[in-house]
Amino acid sequence: MSSILVTGGTGTLGRPTVARLQGHRVRVLSRKSGADHVVGDLTTGQGLALDGFDIVVHLATSQGKRDVEQARKLLAAAAGVQHLIVMSIAGIDRIPLPYYRYKLEAERLVAASGVPYTILRATQFHNLVDMVLSAQRFLPAVFAPAVPLQPIAVEEVADRLAELVEQPPLNGRATDIGGPERRSVVDLAHMWKQARAIRRPVVPLRLPGRTFRAFAAGDATVDGPEYGKLTFTDYLR
Repeated sequence: MSSILVTGGTGTLGRPTVARLQGHRVRVLSRKSGADHVVGDLTTGQGLALDGFDIVVHLATSQGKRDVEQARKLLAAAAGVQHLIVMSIAGIDRIPLPYYRYKLEAERLVAASGVPYTILRATQFHNLVDMVLSAQRFLPAVFAPAVPLQPIAVEEVADRLAELVEQPPLNGRATDIGGPERRSVVDLAHMWKQARAIRRPVVPLRLPGRTFRAFAAGDATVDGPEYGKLTFTDYLR
C-alpha cells in the first residue's frame, strides 16, 4: 500500500481517480479542510508539505502562467516523492494555443526537476465537448468547428492513472490515450443535438490561423490504438 497525494482531487478527473485508488492511503490536497484532505495551496505554496507521500498524482490545472507556477511550487516540495504522475493534454506540442504552451512548459519543468515522474497525455473528455456545446444554449445555432476530435471518458482516464500508480516511473511520457472514435466536432454536435432534443441547426465552422489548421490536421487526436472504449454516444446515454 502506497501513500498517495492527489492534487485536483475534487475535480472532474480527480473524483473518479481518487475512487480508483482506495486500496492505498489516499489524501487530497485542498485549500479547505475536510475528510482525507491535506490543507495546502498550490498557488502560494502555503502548507504544501509532501513529506510522507510516496506518490503524487498531479491533476490540478489552472489557466495561463499560473499552471507553470503551481508546477514549480509542487516540484520544490517534492524532493522525497518516489513517483510524480502528471496529467496533460494530447497535442500540446503541436497546437499553438496559449493554454497548451503553458502546459508544455510545466511538463518541461517536471522533466528537468530530478523527481521521478510519468506524464500522461489524454484527448479531450466527453464532458468537455458536452460543456462547450451546452454553453451555446442562447445562440440561434450550434456552431461546431469542422475538426476531428477523439474524446475519451473521464472514468477511463482515471483507470489509466490508477494503472500508472502501480508501475515504476517512466521518467518520460506514457503512451498518449484517447477515446475509441475519431469524429468531427460537427458529427459530435449532431449526436449531442439528438440526445438533448435540441432543434437549432448545427453550423460547421472553418477558421483561419495555425491553431485551427493544427486541429484540422488531427493534432488533437492520438496515434496508435485507442485506450478508451466508451463512445460519445455512450456518454450521452
